[in-house]
Amino acid sequence: MEASSENTEQGGQLVLVRRRPPPPPGLREALKAGLQRSCACSLQGAWAQLQALFPAICWLRKYRPREALAGDVMSGLVIGIILVPQAIAYSLLAGLQPIYSLYTSFFANVIYFLMGTSRHVSVGIFSLLCLMVGQVVDRELLLAGFDPSQDGPGPGANRSSLNDSATVPALGLQDCGRDCYAIRVATALTLMAGVYQVLMGILGLGFVSTFLSQPLLDGFAMGASVTILTSQLRHLLGVRVPRHRGPGLVVSTWLSLLRGAGQANLCDVLTSAMCLAVLLAAKELSDRFQHRLRVPLPAELLVIVVATLVSHLGQFHERFGSSVAGDIPTGFMAPRAPDLGLMWRVALDAASLALVGSAFSISLAEMFARSHGYAVRANQELLAVGCCNVLPAFFHCFATSAALAKSLVKTATGCRTQLSSVVSAAVVLLVLLVLAPLFRDLQRSVLACVIVVSLRGALRKVRDVPRLWRLSPADTLVWVATAATCVLVSTEAGLLAGVLLSLLSLAGRTHRPRTALLARAGGSSFYGDPAEFEGLAPEPGVQVFRFMGPLCYANKDFFLQSLYSLTGLDVGYMVARRKERGPGVGASEGDPVGGRDPSSGSGTASLVPAVTRFHAVVIDCAPLLFLDVAGLATLQELHRDYRALGISLLLACCNPSVTDMLRRGGFLGEDPGDTAEDGQLFPSVHCAVQAALARHQELAAANSIL
Repeated sequence: MEASSENTEQGGQLVLVRRRPPPPPGLREALKAGLQRSCACSLQGAWAQLQALFPAICWLRKYRPREALAGDVMSGLVIGIILVPQAIAYSLLAGLQPIYSLYTSFFANVIYFLMGTSRHVSVGIFSLLCLMVGQVVDRELLLAGFDPSQDGPGPGANRSSLNDSATVPALGLQDCGRDCYAIRVATALTLMAGVYQVLMGILGLGFVSTFLSQPLLDGFAMGASVTILTSQLRHLLGVRVPRHRGPGLVVSTWLSLLRGAGQANLCDVLTSAMCLAVLLAAKELSDRFQHRLRVPLPAELLVIVVATLVSHLGQFHERFGSSVAGDIPTGFMAPRAPDLGLMWRVALDAASLALVGSAFSISLAEMFARSHGYAVRANQELLAVGCCNVLPAFFHCFATSAALAKSLVKTATGCRTQLSSVVSAAVVLLVLLVLAPLFRDLQRSVLACVIVVSLRGALRKVRDVPRLWRLSPADTLVWVATAATCVLVSTEAGLLAGVLLSLLSLAGRTHRPRTALLARAGGSSFYGDPAEFEGLAPEPGVQVFRFMGPLCYANKDFFLQSLYSLTGLDVGYMVARRKERGPGVGASEGDPVGGRDPSSGSGTASLVPAVTRFHAVVIDCAPLLFLDVAGLATLQELHRDYRALGISLLLACCNPSVTDMLRRGGFLGEDPGDTAEDGQLFPSVHCAVQAALARHQELAAANSIL
């Protein structure tokens, strides 16, 4: 309802008139309206829902081939060329066969093309998720009686057997060897993670991933990268050591490597040294001349092709015992539903996997959207990434998410839309149908080199720690603790430690926010912190208190302590002392504030305390984001105590949610037009101070008459 001109001007001055808020609907009406919206169905609404679920329907109709097709095809080809060697290499991390990595890359690109809202993110296999999948696979293999240290097949040894035949009937694995059981575990884990992500998207919980702060994600990436590097050292050296699991994995693996260093395979060591030198040199050249290179150097593909040819012609596996990739079949396997029993066993592991994948995917999507000037929907991103896990889990695939390195390459090579993902999927499909068997003699040490070199970006994040310390010591603590826990304990423990420290840091900042007494700048209406601005003078008789944080159960005591300390008056203590002495007894010299004039006799004879340094307290509520029940009770008690001493308590700059809470809690009048609200709530600090001064003058005049 608009205010009339008669109500908005009074005495030539503008007067703010509050709008009457609409009455809140009852629970029954709210549920009824929600059900009507949810159950309403029409052809137009169904089409809108279909477009929301599959954004490709919208942008494909607006696609401009002349502007975008060349860049999409180029970026898709480059990503596909990079994706093939990485997919084969990352199978080592997940403890699976290379063919499953290729399946995963193919399906993830196709599904995200249909459902993703980001134009530039590349979704597929991600080293951190591969590591987490591999740790769960190793654990379940060991519990099933398999040997996790056996990396799977070489030529002529493509199946492993159970260590303990007694476990065969118990698990129903008579027709399932090591590799078969490993992919069953991975698909069960992937399906559970995807279900979690889809449910988060349906329930609108996309904001949950934002609680994984950037320092936490960087520290987690750093710690997990050290774990990945450690896990690949045995392939670089050609040493057969047990695959450790549980707390202290990194330390135990290093000790085993030191003990078995004398058994290193000379062929693998020399191959690793040459491949690392070539890959690192190519990466450095690409970084240095990236502004001149239209397309990044396909160093991984070239190294893998040359290494495969050399290994095949030199018969490294037969002559030197070098471990190789083994037979990689072509085509697609028949779909199979993940094992329900295994899904329950890995349900808890899937939660951390889903959270990490969601956090990285949403943060990357929002980062590229900001830099290119468009918007993404976090909940739809959860649905897209979740479906990239749910549907492919029936086709022998494992967990995926957005990957930073490939997304950056995708952007640098001219990507405009997700049509580039279809081109990348076509490249992977070509390898799946035709080229996969050609990588049979590829050495595992070469794949390990590809993985290690891909960790450069994450390992370099350690150089950001000094700058982060200068900006925020609390965030630095989260970074260091997350990385250290990942390395010394486990990746799951590192993620949990990072989340807990982030929440504690947030709670600490909320528990003890900054406080200040404000002062006025000359004759202006500006009130600021004297510690921040010079030339400010406090208003005589009025204390302006600012609490820069929400007022809730966690910080209500700190709110009172800060107010009492800055104003020099412990009003709660004063009121309690007066109750003990009786209403007519004044304060003694030891009280926190001076007592009344003894000649006044009764406590009600004088309307204003005679010796107090101030007669009003104004609370600047502009930084007060929200107010809970405990905070409301604190303000009510404070108002009651100040009133007992004849001191006014006024509130300024309250946001609508705080005002509504005050009104519903009885601090103000229930009707927005009540005089109680007009006398306590003000639109600015200056208005509140002027009202307090005017009220004090009236009370002083009334007191002099008495």
